[in-house]
Amino acid sequence: MAINLQKGQKIDIGLTKMSVGLGWNPNEGTGHNFDLDASAFMIDSNRLIPTEAFFVFYGNTDSPDMALHHTGDDPTGGNSAEGDDETIQVDLSKVDNKITEILFVVTIHDAVLRKQNYGQVRNSYIRIVDDSNGQEVAKYELGEDFSIETAVEFGRLYKKDAQWKFEASGIGYKEDLGFFVSKYYKGEVIK
Repeated sequence: MAINLQKGQKIDIGLTKMSVGLGWNPNEGTGHNFDLDASAFMIDSNRLIPTEAFFVFYGNTDSPDMALHHTGDDPTGGNSAEGDDETIQVDLSKVDNKITEILFVVTIHDAVLRKQNYGQVRNSYIRIVDDSNGQEVAKYELGEDFSIETAVEFGRLYKKDAQWKFEASGIGYKEDLGFFVSKYYKGEVIK
């Protein structure tokens, strides 16, 4: 049976291969389509992405260690009533030794231009699915009202005492994807 996580709750993963599914639905009558983008930042002990290839998103679907695979962008903004809108497949056995944390962030594409924010989105969640049997292991539903935020750090996988754990973060930001890239990457600008 799946664990329903609360904000800040941490659990042992106990899996090697999993899918991290992210889902959402825009409220009716908001004008433009919503294009929410799921991204994963593979971070080292310095709290930085070692190279730009460790930033996994619709434009870079595979990490260099092949531990993460983004299955593709859903530019329609969660118009499907059922199922995950975007998925990132994870194989923890392949994660590069220098990586200690994997952050899962969802940003609203062109949020300022389209005058969109998380106050116009409902049923947002992150969930972990065991790839061996397709069973949901844990789910965190973003119940808080993020009325002005345009990005949310949904959760993170992190290594502690050589074991991988998951934390439901639920931290909202009034920022775009570029903010997270500049926060976690100090090399040449990612294009």
